[in-house]
Amino acid sequence: MDQQQLPPNHHANYPASPVPLGSSPRSAWPSVARVTRSWPQSGLRSGDTVVDIGCGPGVAVRYSARLGATVTGIDPAPVMLRVARRLTRRTPKVRYIEGSAEAIPLPDGCASIVWTVATVHHWSDISAGLREARRVLVPGGRLVAMERRTQQGARGHASHGWTDEQATAFMDRCLDHGFADVHPERAPSGRRSMVAVVASVP
Repeated sequence: MDQQQLPPNHHANYPASPVPLGSSPRSAWPSVARVTRSWPQSGLRSGDTVVDIGCGPGVAVRYSARLGATVTGIDPAPVMLRVARRLTRRTPKVRYIEGSAEAIPLPDGCASIVWTVATVHHWSDISAGLREARRVLVPGGRLVAMERRTQQGARGHASHGWTDEQATAFMDRCLDHGFADVHPERAPSGRRSMVAVVASVP
C-alpha cells in the first residue's frame, strides 16, 4: 500500500515503543505549543471545556488552561500522565485521566471542544474514536484534529502525519459519523506546516 492509499490512522498497528502510541513523541512537544498558540480556528474561548486526546506531557492542556478553559488530558500511557502532572501547576481547571480515543472515560456531552494534536495517525480504530468524540461533545461542540502535513512516499518519522489525501479521508469519516461543517485548516509549524480537520456536532 503506497502513502496515498494509507488511511488516516496509518501507524495504528505499529509495535509498542518506549513512548506508547497515542502519546506525542518528544520531538513534537515544542511544535504542539506553537500550533496551539497560532490556531485560532479551534475557537477556544475562556469558559470552554476541552478534552485533549493523546495529551502526552500536557503542553496543549496547560496552554488551554491559561486561556481560561477547563481541560481534561487523556492519554493511554501512565508515564506520560505522570510527566504531565509533574509539569502542571495544581489547579481545579486541569485533570489528567488514563484513557484512549476509542474509550474516553468521560460522560456524554461534557465537552465543548475535543482536540487531538499529532495522534490520530496512531488511533487503533478511527470509527470508535469519532463515535467517542461525538458522544462527549455538546451540540455545537467542535472536534479539532491536527496533524503534521506530510508528502506522499515519506518514510520513518517524516511519515507521521497526513498527506492531503489522508486529511480528506478523515473528513469523509467525520461526515460518516454525523459531524457537520467539516473543513480543513492549515497553519505553519517550524519547517513543516500542520493541517487540521475541524468538525462540529449539529
